Amino acid sequence: MTETDFETRARLIRAAGQMQAALSEAQAGQLLAYLDLIQQWNKVYNLTAVRDRDNMLTHHLLDSLAVIAPLRRQLGATAESGATARGPSARLLDVGSGAGLPGVVIAICCPEIAVTCVDTVGKKAAFIQQVAATLRLTNLRALHARVENLTGPFDVISSRAFASLSDFVTGSGAALAQGGFWLAMKGKSPADEMAALPAGVKVFHVEQLQVPGLDAERCIVWLQRSVAATPVA
Repeated sequence: MTETDFETRARLIRAAGQMQAALSEAQAGQLLAYLDLIQQWNKVYNLTAVRDRDNMLTHHLLDSLAVIAPLRRQLGATAESGATARGPSARLLDVGSGAGLPGVVIAICCPEIAVTCVDTVGKKAAFIQQVAATLRLTNLRALHARVENLTGPFDVISSRAFASLSDFVTGSGAALAQGGFWLAMKGKSPADEMAALPAGVKVFHVEQLQVPGLDAERCIVWLQRSVAATPVA
């Protein structure tokens, strides 16, 4: 390992700890190997507009790691409330996953969660399948499909800068399990989008995120069907 690699690993582990998403050495290695794969595939396919490795670490890995602790808390609160009857692992659908953000990061950090990444671009779905095979992530799979055609059921449906909240929940609604919830990663709190949500869907929490090294606003908008029991925020 070069000095630069060592510093990058140390920065990753330190930042994850600051966000209450502690990483094992193995998980840190998988995340950096994932970053390597993105860089390799980016030479041929346009997976992401961010090309600089240092920026990729902050804008992709750390930005996605920021959802790990909130996701674990919400899944725990939902299970305790009895809102869902999930088995030993939750099922998460990452919509418009692109290069696998945050789906791949969630799969690496949360082996107890079965992650499905869906994208309409075949090459991006193929990339995620390659990541799953290379990193031996048995809890990760990719689908080349439109989310509107999926039926699930998934306990959590996530997205990162995918679409408006209204389009997100409308397009993926058929795939959401009874008592499940949506996790939408956003920059600034999208008041206009929340006001335009369809009937039967409500925001139950807007959670502000702090991403080390990223000087930009980040938040999670948590949503659920209005008829479901409200999880603890």
